[in-house]
Amino acid sequence: MSIRNLGPAFLPRSIALIGASDREGSVGRVVLRNVIDGGFGGSIYPVNPKYREVFGLTCYPRIADIPDVPDLAVIMTPPQTVPGLVAELGERGTRTVVVMTAGLNSSNGLRQAMLDAARPHLLRVIGPNTIGILAPHQRLNASFAHMGAQPGGLALLSQSGAIVSSVMDWVAAEGIGFSHILSLGDMADVDVGDCLDMVARDGKTRAILLYLESIPEPRKFLSAARAAARLKPVIAVKPGRHAEAAQAAATHTGALAGADRVIEAALRRAGIIRVNDLEDLFTAAEITARFPPMQSARMAIVTNGGGAGVLAVDHILDQEAQLASLVPETITRLDADLPQTWSRANPIDIIGDAPPERYRAAVRSAAADPNVDAVLVMNCPTGLASPVDAARAVAEEAGGGTINGKPILTCWLGQAAAAGARRELTNAGLASFDTPAAAAEAVGMLTRWSRAQMALQQVPESGAQPGFDRQTAQAILDQVGKEGRTLLTEPESKALLQAYGIGAPEIVVAHSSDEVGEVAARMLESNRAVVVKLYSRRITHKSDVGGVVLNLRSAEDARAAAARMTERVEQQYGREAIEGFAVQPMISRPQAQELIAGLSVDPIFGPVLLFGAGGTAVEVVDDTSTELLPIDQPLAQQLIARTRISRLLAGYRDRPAADLQAIGNVLTALSQLAVDFPAIRGADINPLLADADGVIALDARIEIDPALLAEAGPRTDLSIRPYPSGWDQTVELDGRQVQIRPIRPADARLYPDFLARVSESDLYMRFRERFQRLPNELLIRLTQLDYDRDIAFVALEPSGELAGIVRYTADPDGARAEFGLLVRSDLKRLGLGRALMEHLLRYARARRIGELFGLILRENTAMVEFARQLGFSAAADTGDPALVRVALSLRPR
Repeated sequence: MSIRNLGPAFLPRSIALIGASDREGSVGRVVLRNVIDGGFGGSIYPVNPKYREVFGLTCYPRIADIPDVPDLAVIMTPPQTVPGLVAELGERGTRTVVVMTAGLNSSNGLRQAMLDAARPHLLRVIGPNTIGILAPHQRLNASFAHMGAQPGGLALLSQSGAIVSSVMDWVAAEGIGFSHILSLGDMADVDVGDCLDMVARDGKTRAILLYLESIPEPRKFLSAARAAARLKPVIAVKPGRHAEAAQAAATHTGALAGADRVIEAALRRAGIIRVNDLEDLFTAAEITARFPPMQSARMAIVTNGGGAGVLAVDHILDQEAQLASLVPETITRLDADLPQTWSRANPIDIIGDAPPERYRAAVRSAAADPNVDAVLVMNCPTGLASPVDAARAVAEEAGGGTINGKPILTCWLGQAAAAGARRELTNAGLASFDTPAAAAEAVGMLTRWSRAQMALQQVPESGAQPGFDRQTAQAILDQVGKEGRTLLTEPESKALLQAYGIGAPEIVVAHSSDEVGEVAARMLESNRAVVVKLYSRRITHKSDVGGVVLNLRSAEDARAAAARMTERVEQQYGREAIEGFAVQPMISRPQAQELIAGLSVDPIFGPVLLFGAGGTAVEVVDDTSTELLPIDQPLAQQLIARTRISRLLAGYRDRPAADLQAIGNVLTALSQLAVDFPAIRGADINPLLADADGVIALDARIEIDPALLAEAGPRTDLSIRPYPSGWDQTVELDGRQVQIRPIRPADARLYPDFLARVSESDLYMRFRERFQRLPNELLIRLTQLDYDRDIAFVALEPSGELAGIVRYTADPDGARAEFGLLVRSDLKRLGLGRALMEHLLRYARARRIGELFGLILRENTAMVEFARQLGFSAAADTGDPALVRVALSLRPR
């Protein structure tokens, strides 16, 4: 469904506890006591026919007897009673129910019965099989956890109740507080995507923590996660990193693109910071709360122990950070403040007897260096100086945790000697870590957060591109489908790739060893050698049966190779497995790297792209990276950079760098091929040779599902919706040409000039607030869209200046969407607003939005009348008398 009716779970005014009890050891008793002891200020309605009173509260025998409609209900009764209770709560008008009961599953039909009972009333179900929810700022503990939680800025969404209770116990001594804690249970209805939408909008939540075991609705999850991660850090633990690899498939890619690699790619594209354990989860939350993302992490280390500094360097480099090179001016300043025996390099070893003043001077100089992005200050306990005094000096110098806007991280080693010092540092607002590894991990979090933020701005397009011959590709696939095959032959595979601009050598199919000799003789007239390969629809991996012979320099050698191949294959598979032989020139590029590029379809996230080191040992070497589709050239280059072989592609010794742009073109072409043809289920190009002269596909294998050939692209199983190409329009208004197109993240730069030319009253009518510039958080939300349920169209003058914007935000189920419109004040009454709205309506109908509605200030009579002219109905908004709700049904009549 959507976030509809989820509000009561996050801000309830009353709660009904179905199955409340005073029986020792019962869930009903624990939950009721937690609600009472937590200090919930709203109405509490225990429901149980066995009692008239429980813990001093009136207990009602039935839901119908409750004197008011409870905002939130908790069900703790046997499984078979749940569907009926859900129906009763829906009829009363309750909007959200937490089902703690386990045992509602598909096998007994109770899960579906519960959902069927909830659906007519739009009643939202959290659970079943959950330990409950906590909203500490509302003093609500509707759970059977063994303890409560302090209010704070973290939201925890967990699919495991055991993790929730364990985390609460673990953080109790750490002083960490929460805005919301939700145990999601089996997620029959409300899932992690819904809850991400809610906490992303919550002003008290500064960071979101996730414990994920499964992602049942990937598009909704990724859309919600991308929207949330643009506003605040989202940090996730996803177990299962070492699950068994995928079973052998028709393509190498199918075997290599294991489930966790796809999860990693999905979380990366969603802007989520992934960590490996619960301790890292809270480290990430703390560090992202203190400091902004860091695009680069050139670290300076100030230490009173050389060995500790060297150890820190190793950990910093492990996190892909760098050791900063100090400028000469910094060395000169440090020479004046430090003893002659200091290291005169980074790490800045200020010697074991360093007094507080020496720490202060070293930290100040390091933070002033233009080559330094952050400073790690370390202390090793000695009998020559006080760790606490050193901590006080650093705290005074870096109060609040930064100097010149640069993060100051601290690491006081030891236990007894360092405990007091760490208190001084944390009390002053500095980030304090027990070990160099933990400090380095924190720096890594900030750089990963920066990369995650940049990933959110990647909006690949999807649509026809120059050089792509979709017609030829379609004809090839249709022919394979007519023959009822799922695997393309090598010549068919290469022809399909060539239709999308991916180069491959000439290939000729011969049907006998004598014909192989004839074809080879012709090819050898212009080539040094040829290759002979088995041509078979039955045998997928030809090398495994000796079905590839290279570097044949004469026609007789080629004929003999085909004859020997025939003998071997006949013995293993029979004569019918041989359909002929593929003959092609031997490509000799001695400085080229063997790569693999491939496609597979993940059962959860849909099509994924794989790239890495290729060759016959591709699974053994296992140097690959994956990415969700669609991708563009920047994402392709990032995909390449995540592999080890990218270092070889960059060039070394006498080998020039490979043509990375050409490799990227192959990856983007594969991406578009998969987007255009939903029938493609897998593909390998292995090896793909790459050097300074470009790329060439030596072998290719493509797998299809013939049943999907009639399905037109773009494919619908993409987890991330691409930039909506094909929705550009040019209109002429009062003699001027205006371009209307979907918004891009880069359009944020157009907003300041645009808003400067919008009157104060027009801004108020649109945003219902008075401000001189848009807050950065709002600007991000307006320009960085996921395109799945949000869309905005900008109108641009020929000069590139922004003239107007129209947008809608839809519920995840598409049942309705709220629109907004703003036209520059000096361009009103030219028809631009109508052109934008009509464009939006066409798009909404194409996306099958059920209803488009808007909330307009009652005093904005011109906008209300404008909406009526477009066919909208208008009525008073029942929730706010200052607003008029206009609505237009887009459902076909």
